[in-house]
Amino acid sequence: MRAKKSTLLAVAFAAGLSLTACQSDDTASTGAGGSAAAPVGDSGTTTPDPGTETSAPATSTSPESGANADSGVGTCSADQLALSQNHGMGEGDILVHLKNTGDVSCRLKGFPGVDLKGADGTVSADRSDLAAPLVTVAPGDEARFTLHYTPNLSGGSGVTYTTMVVTPPNETHFLSVPVTVNVAATDSPGATVSVDPVGTGK
Repeated sequence: MRAKKSTLLAVAFAAGLSLTACQSDDTASTGAGGSAAAPVGDSGTTTPDPGTETSAPATSTSPESGANADSGVGTCSADQLALSQNHGMGEGDILVHLKNTGDVSCRLKGFPGVDLKGADGTVSADRSDLAAPLVTVAPGDEARFTLHYTPNLSGGSGVTYTTMVVTPPNETHFLSVPVTVNVAATDSPGATVSVDPVGTGK
């Protein structure tokens, strides 16, 4: 009986040790799994960063490059323009040409100042109601505008102008070219002469 009791106690004691060892092993694996999950989470949060940094410059540099390209074209100055004229589409129209004689492109926008001069005096052209486009003039090319006047049909001598003085838009210097413009003598000669903006001449 004592031998059996000793054997049973030994078996029970061994079983208890085995159960304790199993519980210790299970706790260690859970701890290892929790600590291993942390690097996976870290790599997941760092992945979007490179994409954000590379996409931002691509969208912000496009407008700047376009603006820089446009900023290289300046306003046409009088010293890089040649002035000429010929009769326009109808009687009382003069087509005026501004040719770029420089080495680089330039821009014109707005109304030119136009004065007609002669022995009978000087008259300044009024502006028409047309909108002024932005015109880029390459070297060797030209921009045009039209000067309108009311021809003298009165039968009298009228008023004759022999020189046209043109100040390009956004300029203070002028150019001149010979013309022959005869209008009826009136108390308001300016009302008989008008000018369109540069870029609207046909």
